[in-house]
Amino acid sequence: MEKGEKIWLDGKLLNWEDARVHVMSHSLNYGSGVFEGLRVYQTPKGPAVFRLRDHMVRILDGCKVMGFEPVIGGKKYGVDDLMDAVKATIKANKKVDYVKPCIYLSGERAGLNPLDLPVSMFIACMFMGAYLGSAATEGAKVITSSWRRPDNQCSPAGTKVNGTYITSTLAKREAISLGANEAVMLNSAGLVAECTGENIFVFRKGKIFTPPVSDCILEGITRETIMTVARDMGYEVEESHITRTQLVSADEAWMTGTAAEITPVTMVDGRAVGSGKVGGTTKKIQEKYRDIVTGKDPKYVKWLDYVE
Repeated sequence: MEKGEKIWLDGKLLNWEDARVHVMSHSLNYGSGVFEGLRVYQTPKGPAVFRLRDHMVRILDGCKVMGFEPVIGGKKYGVDDLMDAVKATIKANKKVDYVKPCIYLSGERAGLNPLDLPVSMFIACMFMGAYLGSAATEGAKVITSSWRRPDNQCSPAGTKVNGTYITSTLAKREAISLGANEAVMLNSAGLVAECTGENIFVFRKGKIFTPPVSDCILEGITRETIMTVARDMGYEVEESHITRTQLVSADEAWMTGTAAEITPVTMVDGRAVGSGKVGGTTKKIQEKYRDIVTGKDPKYVKWLDYVE
C-alpha cells in the first residue's frame, strides 16, 4: 500500500500523519464503527469510482444498524454529501485506486455504553494495486479456517461493522501462516459463508452458485454486480447453500470484493479446484468486469461515478 497525501477527517483535509484518534475513543476500544472500501479506476473520461452511491447507501445502513446518526461536525450527512466528500478527497491525492471511508464513535469512554457519544468520519485514499498480488491472475490458494463466520444472531453479519472483522483478521492470520493466500470461513451450520474479506462463487455442472445472504454473509456490492453481469452473459446463477465438498469438487471457484475484485481460487485445503488452473468461465467474468469498471462497456456506465 502506498499512502495518500491527504485524509478527510470531520470535514477537513489533513495531512496523512495528522489524522488522529484518541486512544480512549469508543471505536478503538470496542470496534464501534462502520466502513466501506471503494475502487477508483482510470477510464476514457477520467478517474471514476465504481458504484460509489451504492457504497454510501450501505455505510448509512450500517449506521442504522449500529444505532448512531451520521452527524459530523454539527452536519448530518446524507448519501450525496458523502459522495461529494469522497470525490473531494480523491482530488486532494495524487495516486489513488482505493478509498476507505469510516464512520465511527470518536467520543472518549471507558465503558461499553455507546449512547450520546460524538460521531466522526474519515476518508483515506491510497494506492493498493492487486489486493492479493499475483493470485489475481494465477489463482489463490485457500484454506478452510478454524474460525467461523459470525452468526446473524450474534453480530450484524450483513454490514461492514469494524468490530465484526476481528474474526476475519484471525482467519487471515491463520491462512498466511499456513502458506495460503486466503481463508474461507464456514457458518455455524458448517456451510461455506465467505472469505475474510470476499464473497465466494463456485461454478459446477454448468451453473454458478453463491451462498445466500441468510448464510451470514456480507451483502457484497461486487457480489451483486457479478450475479447481474453473469446472468446478462447467459449464465444461470443460483443463491444456494454450499458445502465444503461442493467447494472442493467445483469445476471453478472465485472470490469477489471491492479490494480483491475477481480473484480465482485454484486450490482449497491442498486440493486442486477443477484443473488447478484459472478456468474459462472465471476468465470471461474477469474480463467483463475489467471492461465495466474501466468504462469500456457502455451498458453498465451507470455504475461509474466520475470524480471530475
